Amino acid sequence: MTVTLEVAQSSSPTSASVPMIVMEHVEKWYGQFKALSDIDLTVRTGEKIVLCGPSGSGKSTLIRCINHLEAYNKGRITVGGKVLGDDPKIIDAIRREVGMVFQQFNLFPHMTVLQNCTLSPMRTRGLDKKAAEAIARRLLDRVRILDQADKYPAQLSGGQQQRVAIARALCMEPKVMLFDEPTSALDPEMVKEVLDTMISLAEDGMTMICVTHEMGFARQVADRVIFMAAGEIIEEGHPKDFFTAPRHERTRAFLGEILRHH
Repeated sequence: MTVTLEVAQSSSPTSASVPMIVMEHVEKWYGQFKALSDIDLTVRTGEKIVLCGPSGSGKSTLIRCINHLEAYNKGRITVGGKVLGDDPKIIDAIRREVGMVFQQFNLFPHMTVLQNCTLSPMRTRGLDKKAAEAIARRLLDRVRILDQADKYPAQLSGGQQQRVAIARALCMEPKVMLFDEPTSALDPEMVKEVLDTMISLAEDGMTMICVTHEMGFARQVADRVIFMAAGEIIEEGHPKDFFTAPRHERTRAFLGEILRHH
């Protein structure tokens, strides 16, 4: 084990020894409202993080800062060894490595499933149609929806659309996947098919940060569960410790409330 670690440390910056994401003293304001306060977070390559907390606690803002959908005001964010600032080239480079799946599926309604998945690889990575379609079909198959490739989003269920959205993000071959409450807009019977897809990704070693209230998913998949409130990280820990012995009163109150509704 020691030998492996020494090799990793002496190899390229993309090795597992180097954190995939580092947030240092990150702060974000909307006018007078402080959405993020002194956030410190390190995510290792291959790590699965679940962010939970009450509405308005800053969870979505945090992950949106990682790919510059929101610009942060203070501190420093490093993704894959690149410091995320205002340089458009760096922002684009980081976005190519960071896939994101939202609450709403954001699929183009006038394009087929296959076309939705091939658009970005062709435009931003310069793939030809044949190569892009080969990747798209492989990933649609992976999320078990290849048979819907020629349909339009309106012909699919919500769960199917969200799986297409996951496949579309994967078509860019990202190193990190961010999920912003990916099941919150779904009917209960569709939640499982999306969570199963995410579990499969986790088992394959994808680095993931997921904002979710699905605590069963957190128990099964997360390396760490992080609880946020009022723009701050209040508590974090391994799921076993987090769920059985939360240290902070606000964490205990949140878990009591959410587990009562599930």
